[in-house]
Amino acid sequence: MSGAQSKSANIFARGQQVMPGGVSRNTVLRDPHPAYVDFGQGCQVTDLDGVERIDFSNNMASLIHGHAYGPVVEALHEQITKGTAFMMATEAEVLHAEHMCSRNAGFERIRFMNSGTEAVMVSIKAARAFTGRPRIAKVEGSYHGGYDYAEVSQAPTPETWGSMDSPNSVPLAKGTPESALNDVLIVPFNDVDRAIAILDAHKDDIAGVLLDCMPHRVGMNPVEPVFLAALRQWTHENGALLLLDEVITFRSTVGGLQQHYGVTGDLTAMGKMIGGGFPIGAVAGRADVMDVMNPSAGAGTYVFPHSGTFSANPMSMIAGRISMEHFDQAAVDRLAALADRARAGITAAAERAGARACVTGFGSIFRIHMKAAPPRNFREAFCTPAENARLKVMLDHLFDAGFVMINTCSAMLSTPMTEVEIDALVAACGEGFAKIADMP
Repeated sequence: MSGAQSKSANIFARGQQVMPGGVSRNTVLRDPHPAYVDFGQGCQVTDLDGVERIDFSNNMASLIHGHAYGPVVEALHEQITKGTAFMMATEAEVLHAEHMCSRNAGFERIRFMNSGTEAVMVSIKAARAFTGRPRIAKVEGSYHGGYDYAEVSQAPTPETWGSMDSPNSVPLAKGTPESALNDVLIVPFNDVDRAIAILDAHKDDIAGVLLDCMPHRVGMNPVEPVFLAALRQWTHENGALLLLDEVITFRSTVGGLQQHYGVTGDLTAMGKMIGGGFPIGAVAGRADVMDVMNPSAGAGTYVFPHSGTFSANPMSMIAGRISMEHFDQAAVDRLAALADRARAGITAAAERAGARACVTGFGSIFRIHMKAAPPRNFREAFCTPAENARLKVMLDHLFDAGFVMINTCSAMLSTPMTEVEIDALVAACGEGFAKIADMP
């Protein structure tokens, strides 16, 4: 429904009068206007115009149990009558910390904050505080939130990215300080020789290597084991820290995607689903590194004061702990099997239609590319104008067919989903592939 009859269109017109672009996050924008939600239940959302859709976005991977998950709703109803935030510690924080540390042997200590962006920022600052070094290295094109240093070369273009042997540090936002660009080294994904050469040239200055083992913007293709092993070895041998970003990928196994590879980060940044639908971030890792935030550690060790008004608030702690306790090995395995079914079905549908498309991902995550082969790095994942045109047709088709996807045509499954929802998406993708098969 659109135009004067659409409640969403009318609300968007009001939003444009009070917010830049009409919204507070650009990811909800659609042409000609966003759809405004009325309510969600399980894996479905219903907008203000009464249209129901199956939600494969799950608020950008933050809802592992879908919407209005009963056990979380019940627990929060009890807590909200007691208060939502205090200038006092809560048992809920300790309970969630105990559970999260139980999921990964490398999580010797954990601290909570309010977003994945903040978690990455804290990881970087902790690495600098622990090593006494200023610089970080990160993968070209990888998204790590909105911190100046973390967003360098998040979206370079062929005109700005430079050579593969020495990629440029490209600002995302105008006005990014030159000092921030100088303190971030960019390495190509899955290219051991080039990455190690860049790191070796600056080894005395590098505090940490920041890595998402399945970076969304780089193609959502799992890291090649030899690349991850090389970075783990290099950081160990050169006194730097391996900083793993598992804000999205922690859902891949019980203890994060790193568990799949048998690798442990020195620090791991998390967020999204570990808050059960509420704002959250967390940093976990080695006790000696985490002690830079510990006021009891004494002078010389406590070198990074850290706090936050809403950090570890009881609403996020309770919702997060219950959600994570219920996302056990059986739930992880079931969602991974459903995602395997989706990846296989979508791949077959593309082949039948003769569409230039492929599917990447791991565990309960997948992404559909308008490319014939899965990309190995950001430059291969970079979309041409023709690929973007086909992607828009597919996203619009899926939305109109009743499916909410992330705007890269990515999906994050939730536990209320069954083979029924997966097969419906596969069928809709087949219809979409037929529409784009003859496009340039």
